[in-house]
This record gives sequence, C-alpha cells and structure tokens, in this order.
Amino acid sequence: MKKAPHELSKIKKVIGVVSGKGGVGKSLTTSLLAVTAERNGFRTAIMDADITGPSIPKMFGIKEKATGNDIGIFPVISKTGIEVMSMNVLLEDDTDPVIWRGPVIAGTVLQFWTDVIWNDVDYMFVDMPPGTGDVPLSIYQSVPLDGIILVTTPQDLVSMIVKKAANMAQKMNIPILGIVENMSYVKCPDCGKKIEIFGQSRADELAKEYGVKSVARIPFDPTLTQCADSGLIELFEGDYLSDLFKNIE
Repeated sequence: MKKAPHELSKIKKVIGVVSGKGGVGKSLTTSLLAVTAERNGFRTAIMDADITGPSIPKMFGIKEKATGNDIGIFPVISKTGIEVMSMNVLLEDDTDPVIWRGPVIAGTVLQFWTDVIWNDVDYMFVDMPPGTGDVPLSIYQSVPLDGIILVTTPQDLVSMIVKKAANMAQKMNIPILGIVENMSYVKCPDCGKKIEIFGQSRADELAKEYGVKSVARIPFDPTLTQCADSGLIELFEGDYLSDLFKNIE
C-alpha cells in the first residue's frame, strides 16, 4: 500500500536510482541527475535511502544538520537549492555507524517520505540501497515511484547482478526509464581515444533486453571525482546525463 507524503509536501515525480550491488555509482548518478534537473529549471530533491552508507551530503558539501518541530522534519538545502534528506544530516558525527536491523532501516526510510516536509519538488531522486532486500522492497511497496534508473558498470558480473534489480522492478510494475553505465571508459588525454578499461560496454545489450530506450555513459573522469570528493558536485562540467534526463522529462 502506497503511503502519502507529509501533508505539507508537494512532490510531482519520484524516481529511484537502483542497482543490484554497491559501489557502481548510484549516489554519483543520483547527484548528477538532481543537478542536471536543477540546471534545466526544475526544483529537485534527493532522498538518500542508503541509510548505512549515506554519501549524498558529502558530495554536496553539506555540513548542516536537519531541523524540525512538532509538525515535521525539514530537509537541508544545498548551495543551488536542492533539498536533501540523508541519515548523515541526522547523525552527530558523519562517521558514526548505523548498526540497525533491516526493518528499523526500512522504517527510517519511510519516515524520510512521510515525516519530512518537502517543498515544491518537480523531481525527487531516491538514492536506493544496494540489493533486493527489505529496504528496496519497502520503498517499492510504499513510495509511489514513477520509474527507476538502473546503474551498472561494464563487467559481466555486475550486469548479472543488476538484472536482479531490473527483474525486481518489473515484478513490482515499476518502469525502467533509463540505464546509466558508470566507469564506462576513460578518454586518452593525448589522442582523445576512448579506452574501455573494463571491457566492451554492455549497456545497449541490457537496454535491449529490458526494452529501455535511454542509455547514458559516465567515464572515468578525475575532475568529476574531485568535485564529488570536495563537496562541489553542483559545479561538475559535462553533459553525461543530459539526454537521459530529457528523455525522462
């Protein structure tokens, strides 16, 4: 049963960013999509559902903590106006571990949806935890997702595990809006040639299998990594996800 957001929230579209495993770039993709949407004139928000591995606040350079009152919790606002709610804006110390069992984690994520007062949001991107367990299942069942973006890398092993997430989404009747292949290639600084470090891209093959029309590729880019590590992801240069976002739009 879908849960209603906070009565004062105004959210138009909700898109999950998912993968079957960790470390493939879901948080990076979520951040880039939110910034791309913001640059296109839309009001955007990020709900960081990766409770045990939250990285969104660091990418945006957010050091403030969330506040609230008897009515609800208020998201933290990034430098360019993106609303963010994450476990790390609630913890006293960013490195404090969250040692909770699955049901408690799932309940916390749902509170991000029901208890946080999101303002006028055109696009909310949900940075999903890896896997197909308690938390993703709770989100699929309780949050009215309009679709998901699948994040993968070129390795066959990763593709196999990502298919589990794709199949889960299909079983839950959630449309797959696009596929992002992270770490897709590196561009030679001397000749400009694209070198596929992890082997041949599998994104088109994956897209064809699941009937997805929109595919984007994010290369190894030291400047992008530096932006993320420095909390300056809103200043990234590149149009890696521009076409994909236009198709979502």
